[in-house]
This record gives sequence, structure tokens and C-alpha cells, in this order.
Amino acid sequence: MIAVIGLVIGVVVGLLVAPDVPEWAQPYLPIAVVAALDAVFGALRAFLDGIFDDKVFVVSFVSNVLIAALIVYLGDQLGVGSQLSTGVVVVLGIRIFTNMAAIRRHIFRA
Repeated sequence: MIAVIGLVIGVVVGLLVAPDVPEWAQPYLPIAVVAALDAVFGALRAFLDGIFDDKVFVVSFVSNVLIAALIVYLGDQLGVGSQLSTGVVVVLGIRIFTNMAAIRRHIFRA
């Protein structure tokens, strides 16, 4: 329940403050959001499987975001940032859809 309250407060504050993302961080934000969503859906799947561990979730969340941002940064330094960004989104997207399929099977027993 505390997490839901924190989420609601965060969304309201974000809408009221409307923060600007610095220009240097703009290429990394979409990748970080997709990486964070992967960790969240993985945590939900683990919860439904009965193997959720909050420490594993935090480590997964932080490492997913940092590794994805590092890959995009390295791609930018090599001059192939958009290709590596696309690769990261594809891989994480596959993981998100795989987790969603497992979650759907848990919920609908199908």
C-alpha cells in the first residue's frame, strides 16, 4: 500500500512541477524507462511465482538502468548510438513481453 501511495504522490508531483530533462540526459531517459519497466514486470512475475525478493528487485532495477544507459553511452561514443539504443529496446521489450505472458498465464490460468 505504501508503494501505491508513493507512486501516486510521485505522479502528482511530476505533473505539478513538470521537470525539464537536461539535454545531455535526453537520449538515456527512454532507455532507462524501458529498463525500469523490465525490472518492474520481472518483479511482478516473481511475486506471482512466489519467489519475489526485494533485494533482488532493487539490484535488478538499478543494474538494468545503469547497464542500459552505459550501452547507449558507449554507442554514442562509438557513433552508433541509435543502433545500440534500438538493440537495447528490442532486448528489453522481448523480456517485458515474456514476463507479461507469464503474468497473463498466472492471472487467467491459461
